[in-house]
Amino acid sequence: MAISRRSFLEMSAVTTATMAIPLRSARGAIGANDRIRIAVVGVGGRGKSHIEGFGKSVVALCDVDQKYLDLRADEFQKKHDQQVKKYTDYRKLLDDQSIDVISIATPNHTHALIAIAAIQAGKDVYVEKPVSHNVWEGRQIVLAARKYDRIVQCGTQLRSSPSVAEAVSFVQQGNLGNVLYAIGTCYKPRKSIGKSDKPFEFPKFIDRNLWLGSAEDVAIYRPKQNSRGAYNPHYDWHWDFNTGCGDVGNQGIHEMDVARWFLGENELSPRTISIGGRLGYDDAGDTPNTQIVYHDYERAPLIFEVRGLPESKAGQKDWGHSMDRYRGSQVGVIVQCEQGHVLVPDYVQATAFDGDGEVVNHWNGAGNHFLNFIQAVRSHKVSDLSADILEGHISSSLCHTGNISHRLGNKVPASVIRKEIESNERLTDSFQRMADHLEANEVNVEEDTITLGPWLEIDPTSERFNNSDQANDLLARDCRKPFVVPDLSA
Repeated sequence: MAISRRSFLEMSAVTTATMAIPLRSARGAIGANDRIRIAVVGVGGRGKSHIEGFGKSVVALCDVDQKYLDLRADEFQKKHDQQVKKYTDYRKLLDDQSIDVISIATPNHTHALIAIAAIQAGKDVYVEKPVSHNVWEGRQIVLAARKYDRIVQCGTQLRSSPSVAEAVSFVQQGNLGNVLYAIGTCYKPRKSIGKSDKPFEFPKFIDRNLWLGSAEDVAIYRPKQNSRGAYNPHYDWHWDFNTGCGDVGNQGIHEMDVARWFLGENELSPRTISIGGRLGYDDAGDTPNTQIVYHDYERAPLIFEVRGLPESKAGQKDWGHSMDRYRGSQVGVIVQCEQGHVLVPDYVQATAFDGDGEVVNHWNGAGNHFLNFIQAVRSHKVSDLSADILEGHISSSLCHTGNISHRLGNKVPASVIRKEIESNERLTDSFQRMADHLEANEVNVEEDTITLGPWLEIDPTSERFNNSDQANDLLARDCRKPFVVPDLSA
């Protein structure tokens, strides 16, 4: 049975919640008997996992939603018989000198803003994936971590999975021959989020100014309730490029990161392209619910596929149980080698197959990403982190560069796309499967339906595009004042 991310995190939290966590000394390293004090910023779904993971070491909570903030504080008190400080403004939290670690689970568009401010305030940081809303922001977090000598972990939990680490080592030792390609899949049910004729009005218990942060101040035409039944603007911000990165940056960064790990690539790809769109319904979202991102690494390509629609139109009656799979992967990674392949179907296991499809090795076991972070805070060694901020930045940027290609693309018929990519066997295969999937959902792919992005050439050293000024303009954003991400490149 596939293990969900939530189940994986709950298992990971068990050890962390009961461990004694020490306090950083003035010299950076810490003593085993000292205690560290942790604040969680953003206490919704992901933030709740952070609170559970760090357990009684949490001493403060921060959220722009007063109802969420009060709820989590009450839950914590009942579970641990311990009160926590409550903040709605992260800036006031950072002034609290008793806080040693900031754990960030806010929407993507505030990750870099809060992380860098926390680093500059002398805190170590755990920041959720993607670590940034754009490529430039991510690089600034890396620069801040190095400049201020802080321990910064990215929330790509699979990096702490011993089973995946062993599978990566198995492949990189050449046991299946050279890697030919890696494909990450995110076939997750994503229903329409709806659309409102009138702008959403923030309730009084949500601080709109703090929620917007660096994002552009524009009206939100989403219904009062989001796709999960809670108040907007929570969660559905993922499907708006002003605040989110679509499923490439939401779920897909996990699989993209694992695929890059197998490939052994430590920088951005030299070329990328996106094909896809928001298809099958008309709603307030503008990020793709169907997408291929192709990263053209020299040794082997990294391909990522998003499908938010079910396997067919009939499947829309039961979205959660009718999603596509590709070679055993629904939300996972396939690494194809010369003499077989590896399947990573979830957060706790991996299986190697030979060329005849027979199992030759299997690995099982979850890791504890929160504990790994705390151990690195203890030692004050970046090398002890499973997912240092640099790794998080590179994988986050693979999501961003793919999305930039999409945002610069044009809607064309499937026949045009087939012609454009016919010389690329792997991309052609991914696209044909996508087209078949869309047709099964009664989407007419021979109209001007699917967005074909341009091939973008990237200089991995400068992290800028060589062939598009428009693409370079999307590497960063004009931050809304006073929520400006600082430039630390000088």
